[in-house]
Amino acid sequence: MDGVTTPAAPEPLEERLADRLGSRLGDRPSGRRATSLLRGLAHYDRAAYRVVAGMSTPLLDEPLRRASRFANHSKPWFLVAAALALLGGPRGRRAALTGVAAIAVTSFAVNQPMKLAGGRRRPDRERLGVPRPRWVRMPMSTSFPSGHSASAAAFAVAVGDVVPPLRRPLRAAAAVVAFSRVYTGVHYPGDVIVGATVGAVLGRMTSTVASRVRRRRR
Repeated sequence: MDGVTTPAAPEPLEERLADRLGSRLGDRPSGRRATSLLRGLAHYDRAAYRVVAGMSTPLLDEPLRRASRFANHSKPWFLVAAALALLGGPRGRRAALTGVAAIAVTSFAVNQPMKLAGGRRRPDRERLGVPRPRWVRMPMSTSFPSGHSASAAAFAVAVGDVVPPLRRPLRAAAAVVAFSRVYTGVHYPGDVIVGATVGAVLGRMTSTVASRVRRRRR
């Protein structure tokens, strides 16, 4: 409507970082390289998103949509932790506790400082061509990094460190959840890659700390 001023949407994360670097470093070669790299990453990230959006795989739409929704609030990982605690004996209980601790640490790190600092807009999946049968509810939080991917990776790594036979199945399940977030259009690939990387690192750190505490008690 005429006379109504619409607030400007925030710039994408990479663009804002590039602008900040450019203003601080000026016309230095290092500044030009850094800003060029960030804008290049933004370009390829969106290009990869469009490639996934353009996949003609209707048979995957419903399974991946269900996987993405089921992963809300880390439900699959809490169910696995409950099964381990009930049926896995002492090692299963240790794995369950370590996995839940990894989720807690990762969720706080990702959903508080990282998402607040990133401030990246969610993808415009209609404009970018994600088919509507894939859609899940678009989260209200910022896009970078992916909390679902981070929690999944943290749990898979932490539990796999305690119960090695579970490493491959848990990591495969985490990969499905991570891909589903791009497939359903709620995250860019970069959000998922960074989220999974952060989750894996924090999952490993949690399992390492838990192992050291257990050894000291002994």
